[in-house]
Amino acid sequence: MANKFLSFKRRLARKNFRVAVIGLGYVGLPLAVEFARKGIEVVGIEIDADRLKHIAGKRSYISDISTKELRRVSGGGKFGATADFAALSSVDVVIICVPTPLKGKYLPDITYIEQAVTSIARNLRRGSLVILESTTYPGTTEEVILPLLKNHGLVHGRDFYLSFSPERIDPGNRLYPVRKIPKVVGGLSREATELTELVYRNIIDEVIPVSSARTAEAVKLLENTFRLINIAAIDELSMMAHKMGIDIWEVIRAASTKPFGFMPFYPGPGVGGHCIPKDPLYLYWKAKHFGFRSRFIKLASDIINFMPEYVVERVAEELKSIRKPLAKAKVLVVGVTYKKDIKDLRKSPSIDIITILMKNGAKASYHDPLIPFLKISHINLKSVELTRAALRRFDCVVIAADHSCLDYGLILKSSNLIFDTRNVYKGNRERKVVRL
Repeated sequence: MANKFLSFKRRLARKNFRVAVIGLGYVGLPLAVEFARKGIEVVGIEIDADRLKHIAGKRSYISDISTKELRRVSGGGKFGATADFAALSSVDVVIICVPTPLKGKYLPDITYIEQAVTSIARNLRRGSLVILESTTYPGTTEEVILPLLKNHGLVHGRDFYLSFSPERIDPGNRLYPVRKIPKVVGGLSREATELTELVYRNIIDEVIPVSSARTAEAVKLLENTFRLINIAAIDELSMMAHKMGIDIWEVIRAASTKPFGFMPFYPGPGVGGHCIPKDPLYLYWKAKHFGFRSRFIKLASDIINFMPEYVVERVAEELKSIRKPLAKAKVLVVGVTYKKDIKDLRKSPSIDIITILMKNGAKASYHDPLIPFLKISHINLKSVELTRAALRRFDCVVIAADHSCLDYGLILKSSNLIFDTRNVYKGNRERKVVRL
């Protein structure tokens, strides 16, 4: 076994290995492309037919990977994709990047991980390294994945090595592409950690090994719990500041001049995406198994979930001041993606704002240059063209996602009332501009 392990290490160091990335979404596709860019052969395993169609046509479907880049790695023969897990029989490293949603409000759903691991076990090449990147609760790698592989007669350290490395991709962040984001790795054994470290050193500038997979799992949850709690705190303070007649944005700006002991966070209409709204609740759920109830996580989650409702309450308040009932108002929500410049609707607070507006009788419309049509649940709308005449027809415009390409000057000149949740119009003192 020692000889096989040392041989595996040497092959990893020489880039003489093949990788399979399971799940080619916002995490998996950039990871697969990065390996291929470094000359390492990659096969993507993806069950979504539309994604496979895009890859076969060498067309990208996420903003972080250009079609040009996808064509380059595909044309070079270093990257391809399939729905067939049998492709795993010829790879050395398997990286799992599947979704980990919630069941209801607080219950983790690791069904996608379990399904992927079951398929891996049936097709795994002996001696391979399996790495989980999907965000999950501490203990998943050891308590769920390891037994599933063992159930198929596989022995850790002989037939496979297992580790966890949390994904840290920030969609749309051009300053930190995959290679510039430090990679934390933790295996179920020292050997597994060493192998995982070698794999990622081929594509990542800095790799940080930790003592265990459980520790690595907790790292990602700490990062996003930290953000959830601080965003919730500033959201609550913004609501309090409004009651007191204080401009929270000015307060944050002034507080940020302190060179130590302060880190600015900013209020908003809610938090979307796959990570921050969900990840801390995985930790909250797991902690309860140890008899510990995290009051901070629960409270922070509740505050952030309330923000879309609060936005509508403030809009109704401003409309009332001009004698316009919300139930008779026409409201335009500008930006429906969960963050600026990203074509991603996952858990977008803008969707909740539109839903609440409709429930309160308002005629809600939207404009988003990245989303021409919005068909989610009961919402079936087409993006309104942003013209002077169109803007004048609305009683209120809500800035929910501050895309860089939007004409904020046109919105300012042509709108009757603007509720700015992103501080786009900082410093503007016009009465028609109201900030969160």
